[in-house]
Amino acid sequence: MAGAVFSGDRRIDKPGTAVAADQPLTVRGRPHPWVSRGGCKLAHAIEAFDLALDGLTLIDVGASTGGFTDVALQNRAARVYAVDVGHGQLAWSLRQDDRVVVLEKTNARHLDAALIPAPVDGVVCDASFIGLEVVLPAALGLVRPGGFCVALIKPQFEVGRERVGKGGVVRDPALHAEVCARIRAWFDGLDGWSVAGLTESPIKGPEGNVEFLIYARRGPAPD
Repeated sequence: MAGAVFSGDRRIDKPGTAVAADQPLTVRGRPHPWVSRGGCKLAHAIEAFDLALDGLTLIDVGASTGGFTDVALQNRAARVYAVDVGHGQLAWSLRQDDRVVVLEKTNARHLDAALIPAPVDGVVCDASFIGLEVVLPAALGLVRPGGFCVALIKPQFEVGRERVGKGGVVRDPALHAEVCARIRAWFDGLDGWSVAGLTESPIKGPEGNVEFLIYARRGPAPD
């Protein structure tokens, strides 16, 4: 339902939610032009980090409905490999787009040249239930020298279960800072990679988690 159905002023975002028989339902327009609200995150990163995607080939790790893929295409990316371990989630409009290569039922940890035969210009990532240090290495290995990565840091999937608060939310700013520092150090420790920017996501995760966008670049090949 994508959060667009309301009973009065109450959002109905779960199938089977009970509402009064005399309470009218309304469908409100999306506050954004993408297939999912997740697109707001990448759109913010493009502005914050001054990215130009014109003509680029990208990997979208954790594509899901395709919010990041949609934003990339609307910013004139030439091709997007939409990778997700699930299936049947990618928006129909994106499935029908010749610029999208759908790689569903595909674990991003196992990406290789057999699936993506030519080096790509960049990776975008909005993955859940897995840490970036686990899900990204294979995709980063397919990025050309001079390429980039924009990834969403989700503290709730980085701090360990024992430090996640009630309702699955990480509220402690110190934990946010700890996670961001660790992911920054991880990127900086990868051969040829360095962090070029970090910013808070303009929207919170579904449970109210504060999330962050990290921007890293792969240096040019040595002469």
